[in-house]
Amino acid sequence: MASIEFYDVKTRSKVKVDQKNVKKTVFKTKNGQERYGLRAKTSDGRPLTKFVSKAEWDKLKVDIEK
Repeated sequence: MASIEFYDVKTRSKVKVDQKNVKKTVFKTKNGQERYGLRAKTSDGRPLTKFVSKAEWDKLKVDIEK
């Protein structure tokens, strides 16, 4: 299974997360725009977020966060 690279703000480093532990999400702005992102958690439970393009978001075969 492939892994996805996230930036960990606390440690200021890039971390790889297994694709099975990643969920897709859509963020809605105050202006009504939609931003596409991926969510994951570090091994110690801290949340990670990565913004991606709509094309990359559509291409990924992972669950959508509820």
